[in-house]
Amino acid sequence: MPSPTEPQSAVRAEQPVVTAMYARLDELTERAARDLERARRSRTAGTPAALFERGALIRSYTERLGGLTSAERRLCFGRIDHSAGGTTVYVGRLSLADQAQNLLLTDWRAPAAEPFYRATTANPMGVARRRHILLTGRLVTAVEDDVLDLDAVGTGSSFEGHGALMAALAARRTGRMGDIVATIQGEQDRIIRAPMPGILVVEGGPGCGKTVVGLHRAAYLLYTHREQIARSGVLVVGPNALFLRYISQVLPGLGESSAVLATPGQLHPGIEGVAESDDEVAVVKGDLRMADVLATAIRNRQRIPDSARDLVVAGTRITMTTAMVAGARDRARASRRPHNRARLTFVTSLLDRLALVLAEARRVDPESNREILLADLRDSRDVRREVNLCWMPLTAEQVMGELFADPRVLAAAGPRLSGRERELLARPAGAPWTVSDVPLLDEAAELLGEDDEPARRAAALSASERALEEEYARGVMEMTGVTGISGLTAESLIDRYSGSQTIRRTVVDAALSDRTWAFGHVVVDEAQELSPMQWRLLLRRCPSRSMTVVGDLAQAASLAAPRTWGQIFDRLAPGRWSVQPLTVNYRTPAPMMELATRVLVASGTPVAEPASVRDGSTPRLLRVPDVPDAGLGGPAGAEEPAGVGGAAAGGPEALADRLAAATGQEVTRWIADEGRTAVVVPRSLRDRFAEALAEHVPAGSVGLGNAALDTRVSVLTVAESKGLEFDQVVVVEPAVMLAESARGGHDLYVALTRATQELLVVHAADLPPGFASD
Repeated sequence: MPSPTEPQSAVRAEQPVVTAMYARLDELTERAARDLERARRSRTAGTPAALFERGALIRSYTERLGGLTSAERRLCFGRIDHSAGGTTVYVGRLSLADQAQNLLLTDWRAPAAEPFYRATTANPMGVARRRHILLTGRLVTAVEDDVLDLDAVGTGSSFEGHGALMAALAARRTGRMGDIVATIQGEQDRIIRAPMPGILVVEGGPGCGKTVVGLHRAAYLLYTHREQIARSGVLVVGPNALFLRYISQVLPGLGESSAVLATPGQLHPGIEGVAESDDEVAVVKGDLRMADVLATAIRNRQRIPDSARDLVVAGTRITMTTAMVAGARDRARASRRPHNRARLTFVTSLLDRLALVLAEARRVDPESNREILLADLRDSRDVRREVNLCWMPLTAEQVMGELFADPRVLAAAGPRLSGRERELLARPAGAPWTVSDVPLLDEAAELLGEDDEPARRAAALSASERALEEEYARGVMEMTGVTGISGLTAESLIDRYSGSQTIRRTVVDAALSDRTWAFGHVVVDEAQELSPMQWRLLLRRCPSRSMTVVGDLAQAASLAAPRTWGQIFDRLAPGRWSVQPLTVNYRTPAPMMELATRVLVASGTPVAEPASVRDGSTPRLLRVPDVPDAGLGGPAGAEEPAGVGGAAAGGPEALADRLAAATGQEVTRWIADEGRTAVVVPRSLRDRFAEALAEHVPAGSVGLGNAALDTRVSVLTVAESKGLEFDQVVVVEPAVMLAESARGGHDLYVALTRATQELLVVHAADLPPGFASD
């Protein structure tokens, strides 16, 4: 084992090692780039098989080049010195070996790297010293040692524990989430490396690293169980599009590209759900009773006419009785297939019954004339009309549109719903689909199944054409004398040249367009916001129940959110879930966490304050001078915040202008200090506030909506800020936030815990309880 060295000597000693690693990385990167360029320029025979092979090579080289390129930043960040003359292991973003296949660097996910994160003085795991290597670009700027076996290392070693962690926590934010592979802590590593089967709930307060732990767990599982889950990919579900942009580089930065990122409103192909305007509506739509409502609505579309129907079939008049339809319907339902697939059984059964009646009317033998009878029935307009009226092929959009637009349909399908609940669900036909509609659309699609009749017809036609092609190919082989060549058949010849081998889509492309795609693993962030129906959808996407669920019930804003995790998983995945807590707050300084906890408790939600590892500045409260006739009304029926007048001429616009002017002074100072700032505002003030703030700060500094992360100052609602973090945060008018949300205390808790450096609360109204320390 290397002898103990002084810090500067250690820096000098590590530089050649790191330089050699980067040289090897450059060599491999250049080789991958050449291979990719060669594959792109290569000419092929133009056959589908050749194109497929070329496409596979291009994908492989592209992924390889991406992984190598993403490793540039902090390629190596640690070293493990084992006791008793053991080997020295360098830990980094990926594994590297020299040309002689001597290991230079070990991937952080490999078992050999586990002691770097897990070893302690109580359980050193055979490690004498753990060294953190800090890089600036490719230059080693510092090393920090954690000595776990002083006898093995010697008393001359200098070290400072947790220095790398504290440096990472103090670093400026960039507007994108970074990885934490260099600073993973013991309790985080245990969760990241936990066994794959089952649902693992990662629970912790703000700043505990839940999101990055969930993402690094996905990268670890892809590395450890690649054959099992890489082909089916990993689904990462985040609360909104802004959050997905924020985390978008974490997995690629860890060398993984087979992850699908989606919001809850994007989980049904072809639909982009908009926000639900009324939380009460979201609660009803999220209730598991809606699965029964949809099933009943679909069964109600499997109709029996109220009386017999006369039908004309190729000039012959016959009668279709209600008993015939009832018998066909019972047989179709007994198949237990989805509606659209069971329709084939219904149609076949009903046509068989009608064929007997038609044969009797024509006085012909039903068996010997069966094909003619069935063909005439299928060609009859009367028969097609009645069959469709009794059992129409349906889409999920049709079922949902009719259900919510027609009170009679909803009443017949939802007798277990109250009158008030049915009123909440009612809406005009053609209304845009919302986020809470998405799991209902998916449920309806599951109950309906695909209408496979067009596919069956196409398959039959394809089979007929294939038979002709095979016959032709055999003739060609006989004429050219190539029969008898090993491995060459008419079938393989057609496959090679006919185009039946299509170029395979990537996992991401395939999964996004296929509602029935089954993912190998699912990561759900801000999981406390999901309704039971949304969980039901996600469990369909992952039949193996291999999931990492990340959330904090104390941050739940939706009335549809569960009160306990068992409320969801005991019902939907009994015996297949567990909870792993994260107890340390790495992001939010202690004074800010203390304030946020007081405010939440004062709102009526008891919660334990996570232990913050960082001290920091005390939150500042800035009262804006009174705004005459400002008006701070929340939603209809909400109580007016204390100390603020009712709506009048100036209204919320005058308030937003005054608040923005006061905020602009502080934000301008932060911009000059190179910080990234978020201003978290009530929904009702968001747009006007952003417009007014832009007049008080340097041009181009303010961003709104999905563009917020590309500017120095992000104006966000609480919902948009979920999961994000910033150097400085301004929380604007807490009284309005409290008034305009069904769970306003939870919203304030979220808003007050986004900052890593400074927190300012700007207000005109009296502050809610909890802001003043007793």
